[in-house]
Amino acid sequence: MSSLARLIAMFPHVMLRQEPMSRHTSFGIGGPADALCVPRDLAELKAVLRAAGDGRVPITIMGHGSNLLVRDGGIRGLVIKISGTLDQVAVRGDNIIAGAGVHLSALARQAAEAGLMGLEFAAGIPGTLGGALYMNAGAYDGEMKDVVNSMRVLAEDGTERMLTLDELAFGYRQSVLQGHRLIALEATLQLRPGPREAIFAKIEELNRRRREKQPLAIPSAGSVFKRPPGNFAGTLIEQAKLKGCRIGGAEVSTLHAGFIVNVGAATARDVVALISHVQGVVQVKSGVLLEPEIRIIGEE
Repeated sequence: MSSLARLIAMFPHVMLRQEPMSRHTSFGIGGPADALCVPRDLAELKAVLRAAGDGRVPITIMGHGSNLLVRDGGIRGLVIKISGTLDQVAVRGDNIIAGAGVHLSALARQAAEAGLMGLEFAAGIPGTLGGALYMNAGAYDGEMKDVVNSMRVLAEDGTERMLTLDELAFGYRQSVLQGHRLIALEATLQLRPGPREAIFAKIEELNRRRREKQPLAIPSAGSVFKRPPGNFAGTLIEQAKLKGCRIGGAEVSTLHAGFIVNVGAATARDVVALISHVQGVVQVKSGVLLEPEIRIIGEE
């Protein structure tokens, strides 16, 4: 019996074999994971990590899959999905302590209910708090680094650490979680008091702007490219006359050129090819090489 098979046998109630990752990404794209685990609590997460480490089973951590493109060959080893667990939220004065699995939009509304402002920018960002921390997600002049005070993380050996804001090394779509094999467990957010009506009004205004300008009704992974210094990726793509450009089932959105959408049975190969095409044309037209913002994982 392989190490992965033993791991699945140890935790049968939270394991899915050969699970299509298209069911777990907002793109609706992705080949099968050898096994996908959705732990029910922190203790189970630690137990799975420990057993996977003992068996040297490769591990991939994901949240809600809203900024993720999984290649058509799928993912070898074990995928651990945090979304749906670690979703506790506690309000303590001007602080909110929230688990990494809570949905960011729900967290922003809970902050509004508590009369705490500062998280309104995140109300329309899909995905979990953990995913937002991983990439220092932001929108409408706000970023996670503006509200995070500290973060509790878990290393793959099962040890926990508390990281301060300085240790989180937040940058534009960057954090210490990238490349350090650390799993976000929870974060303490430092907010400030404000009138509930005004906070909810701002949330609704930002969400209205999103609905008008972004292709929210079509499967995508959000904004595909990072914002180049002094410009916007969508603007450069539109100026290159690439709106509506299509490869297979992947298309540059006709509503917002910064999005690539799945207009019908798109494969990851389609999306990657379209990303490469957009990069090439924009670089020729403007001299700017666009850098992908979405996380691309898995095998061809």
